[in-house]
Order: sequence, then C-alpha cells, then structure tokens
Amino acid sequence: MQTNRRVFTLGLGALWLSGCVSGGGGGGMASVVSRAAEPGMSPVANAGFDTWVNGFKSRAAGRGLSQSTIDTAFRGAGYLPGVIERDRNQTEFKRTLEDYLAIAASPDRIAKGRAALARHRGTLSAIESRYGVEAEVVTAVWGLESQYGERRGTVPVISALATLAYDGRRGAFFEQQLTAALRILQNGDTTPANMTGSWAGAMGHTQFIPTSYLEFAVDFTGDGRRDIWADDPTDALASAAAYLSRSGWRKGQPWGIEIRLPAGFNTGVTGRGKGRSSDAWSGLGVTTADGGRLPNHGTGSIILPQGANGPAFLIFNNFNAIARYNNAVNYVIGVGHLSDRLRGAGPIRSNFPPDATGMTMADRQDLQRRLTAAGFDTDGSDGVIGAKTRAAIAAFQRARGLPVTGEPSLSLLQTLRG
Repeated sequence: MQTNRRVFTLGLGALWLSGCVSGGGGGGMASVVSRAAEPGMSPVANAGFDTWVNGFKSRAAGRGLSQSTIDTAFRGAGYLPGVIERDRNQTEFKRTLEDYLAIAASPDRIAKGRAALARHRGTLSAIESRYGVEAEVVTAVWGLESQYGERRGTVPVISALATLAYDGRRGAFFEQQLTAALRILQNGDTTPANMTGSWAGAMGHTQFIPTSYLEFAVDFTGDGRRDIWADDPTDALASAAAYLSRSGWRKGQPWGIEIRLPAGFNTGVTGRGKGRSSDAWSGLGVTTADGGRLPNHGTGSIILPQGANGPAFLIFNNFNAIARYNNAVNYVIGVGHLSDRLRGAGPIRSNFPPDATGMTMADRQDLQRRLTAAGFDTDGSDGVIGAKTRAAIAAFQRARGLPVTGEPSLSLLQTLRG
C-alpha cells in the first residue's frame, strides 16, 4: 500500500486504525467492522448521490472501465449514512504506546497468533521462501489488521467508497479508490457482493485499499484470482509479504530492539533518520535492554515513543518497511513487538511512565478490577481506559453522588480502595 494507505483510517496507533485493532476488556480501541451488520450500513435514497453516481459512471467509462463492469458494480449500491457518520466521528485521541501494546500484543492476540502460525505453517513457510519476509511478521500484520481474519469487515466497498467520494471532504482520493475498485472487479478477482471491508474501503484479511491492492496483491494459490477476501487467507498473507518485500524488507534483520540508555544520555541524538552504527551507539553507553552489547544489524536510529522516561528502541531498516504499510510509530512497534512475541520473546522490559492523570498501568488495572467488583462492569482489566471503562466510571460517580466526569483519576482509585 502506498504512502496514502492510511490517510483515512481510524487512528489505531496515532490508531488505529489501523485501523484495525480491537480493544480488550476496558480499552475498546477501534476495530474494523465486525461480521454483524451495522446501523447505517444499508443504502438509503439520496437524490444528490444518484446524480453524482451518474456523473462518475461517465468518468469511469472514460478511464477504460467497461459499461458491464460499471453497471454490475453499482447494481444494488447506494448511499450509506453510517459511513459519513464514521468519517465525521473518528476519534483524535492518540493512545500511548503502553496502551497500544496492551491491546496489539495482548495475551489473547498472542495466543491466537501462535495458533494461526501453527495452523498455516506450511503456507507461511512457502510465502517466506518466496518473499523473504518471516512468517511471524506476516502473521503479526494479519493479527493487527483483522484479528487473524476474524474482523475483515462487512461493508460493501463500492457503496462505501462512492459515499465518501460523493461527500467530497476527500473526494478526489476516494474517487481514485472507487475507480481502482472497479478495475479489481473488471479483472475478475472478486465480485461486488464479495468485495466487502471496513467503512472506509480497506479490504480483506490484510485490509488493503484498492490502489494498494492493484499494486501489491498477488495470486499465491495460482487459481487466477488475487483473493484477499476468502476464508482461505493465503493470497492475503502473500500479498502482505509482497508489499513488505517491495518496501525493502531484509530477512534476518529485526525491526528494532529494546535498549537501555545510560544516565545523562543526550536525547537530542535520537529520532528516526539519525542513524549510527552499533559500535557508535555502544560508544555512547547504549546497551541492550538486559545490559548486553548491541548486536550489529546495520545502521540504526534510537526512538523514544513515550519520551525519555519510557522504553527506548534501536530501529533498523525493517522498521521503515513496516512503516510503508502504516506510518504510525505505534503501529510499526505493534507489528514488530507482536512478531517478536509470536516467536517466543518476552514483553517490553522497561517501565512506562505514568499517564497524564498520574496513573500507571497497574493503577488503571486496579481501578477496573475495583469498579467491576463494586458492580460497575468494565468488561476486563487490561489497563486501557476505553468507552466501557469510562461508562463504568460515570455510573459509579453517579451512584455515589460524585461529579460525573467518566474520567479515571488517582482520587477515584482511592475512593474505590476505601
């Protein structure tokens, strides 16, 4: 997927979304559309939309699309008010890396990923042999994009893209995607009925937008179709590997490693693009997270995604390859860390700093456990403060006659502790 791959996604790391990571118990991070039909995702009458579609059909025909393809694609398509509602209400809240990893590399996602690796080991090994992208990395992308195929999205792509193009806020971009979607149909890779995805047009197991699909999707099964929508994920997984390979992936090189900085380290030398050799970083006192000497994986840069008091990472070329898929730093670390966990590595070693409320992850988890025990269910205790936890907080505050804010705080935790 090209650099505009994530122009429209839900903010999965900078999300999501990535668009596409689902929250755990209290978190509720945005996810791709579930298999159940959603309100507002059925076509409704809209005269302005119909006029726009007629004009687009003429433009599409002028771009080499056959009348048969155009007519078939728009048969049954229509204006989806739920798509506009989603587009208008994307959260601008940026989750911390700690929150992001609590969901992206949750115990459940790791367990499901290891099961998926085992289940598709032969296919993933063949993909790795052809494209040089490790099976764990491809599986991690799959896990973040669609929860290993569980959440591919059910919104009709032609209707969604036409609705967004007609709306006009990013009309040129979405018209480009709609034209590309018609080319996919004309090529015979799928049918309009099977071409479903997220509300913003990302499709299949690995959530490709149409232009990215045209550029990078592959027919790994050899059946003549590049089918990223089928229950069989083979073509989708191979397409993700092909994308990373063409983005410069180097087999055997890590995306990055967690490191330890010496006291008084000059953070002015950190940041993407400020590369040095491992020996140079070692000379400045940088070590691996466990205090060992840095391995030589080529030139690397140091990033501090949660500031100088949080974890530090030495990142390499493969970080940039993942960033071509989604340039959000949290997403790239999420894919990289999840892939490490799938191959047996442990969690992040360094402590994360308290959040803006002064609460640590342990505090937030304790808050969720105590709210649930008091009868205000947060649906889990992952430490991520999402919609369910905020609703539980508000309900507790209302029941106790407190100001209803729905926001976590240390004072609220003290109240719960009694």
